[in-house]
Amino acid sequence: MNDYVVEANAVEKTLGRGAGEVHALRGIDLSLRPGELTLLMGPSGSGKTTLLLVLGCMLTPTSGSVTVCGTSISNADKEALAKIRREHVGFVFQSYHLFPTLTATQNVQLALDIRGEHGKRAAQKSREALAMVGLEQKMDSLPGGLSGGEQQRVAIARALVANPSVVLADEPTGALDGNNGQSIMRILADTAHGRERAVLVVTHDPRVIPYADRIIEIEDGLIVQERPGETDRPRMPKAVPFRA
Repeated sequence: MNDYVVEANAVEKTLGRGAGEVHALRGIDLSLRPGELTLLMGPSGSGKTTLLLVLGCMLTPTSGSVTVCGTSISNADKEALAKIRREHVGFVFQSYHLFPTLTATQNVQLALDIRGEHGKRAAQKSREALAMVGLEQKMDSLPGGLSGGEQQRVAIARALVANPSVVLADEPTGALDGNNGQSIMRILADTAHGRERAVLVVTHDPRVIPYADRIIEIEDGLIVQERPGETDRPRMPKAVPFRA
């Protein structure tokens, strides 16, 4: 039985054409396991975000293979990629991507709307997801009334509400101070360990290293090092309610 949620084998990705052609990924081999938080680290321009987009079915590889929950994306068209994303992938971005005129609950519920889930049950699931990230008292708030850390919690709730197999987070602490960044990482660690999901965090922030089960370093589109995190440490405590 295959225990990997996502597998990439010999993945190459070329962006642009002619004089502007860039070899963003060069022979990437990578696997993500359930119950594990993996950090993908590297300097700006190293290929981190391109790899995240390939693993998340936003881009297809130029060559090589990627499978998500046993389904290959290599020859998938846009509709097939969208289906895989809806069924298996949750995204968290640095810039939150919240709609300013929608409440926290409504922003989370959007992730269910695109999956065809509507009505009272969808609203209830959205409220449960917000409670899980400590926003019980902020469900009816608009993004403008939330701090940066609270907005990122809404974005995480939106990524989790449809129960994805893998969560991909692109610099989720990049716009936050140290305390809020640690709070977000505790939530992501609990998402991996407590709920048996694969979690990949793209980051250049060394402060998040203690939360990792595995650390992968990438430079110039190549994986240059892979090492275990602090695997002997106790599991991080479950997320606590956010304090502004």
